Amino acid sequence: MKQASFAILAAFSVCASAQAQGAPASPEPAPFAVSKSAQLLTGDTWRDGDHLFRLYGVQSCLRGTSAEEPNGNKIDCGNTSLAHLAALFDSAAVTCQPIGYALDKAVFVVCGAQLNGDTIDVGTALIATGYAFAATTAKGKAVNANYLAAEINAKMKVVGLWGTTFQHPVQLLLNKRSEIQQ
Repeated sequence: MKQASFAILAAFSVCASAQAQGAPASPEPAPFAVSKSAQLLTGDTWRDGDHLFRLYGVQSCLRGTSAEEPNGNKIDCGNTSLAHLAALFDSAAVTCQPIGYALDKAVFVVCGAQLNGDTIDVGTALIATGYAFAATTAKGKAVNANYLAAEINAKMKVVGLWGTTFQHPVQLLLNKRSEIQQ
């Protein structure tokens, strides 16, 4: 949970800085439990009622992209990421802390899951098992260094999707952004 604590601390530091500069005080966002009725959209994004949530610093495989298993079988990479988020949400009590907003108005969150009496960071769990990746900035820099370390470790251990051949979703998104800018 060190990553989550750091992200929360950074978000609150930004809020405190804005307040110190004379910005009107706004209530701090409260942690919330992820509803078992949440609609999972991707391996890093879900909708609960009228609210859209996205794991901060996490990039799932893109739905509709394929991964090829060593036996030649092709699977939907994004659906595989989604299935692992669903399994985690289904098997654990997950609590999230809002930390900001994405351009599409999704609420960025860091989340912890209670498993066997321990709290684990959801982003780290998904990335370390090879079913999600460290998100980057538009310039390709990892948003969260701990997530990048988890991704490198998963890749070296060839776990999860790293045991398949696939196009890395971060690279796909960076390429798409580059094409749009041209």
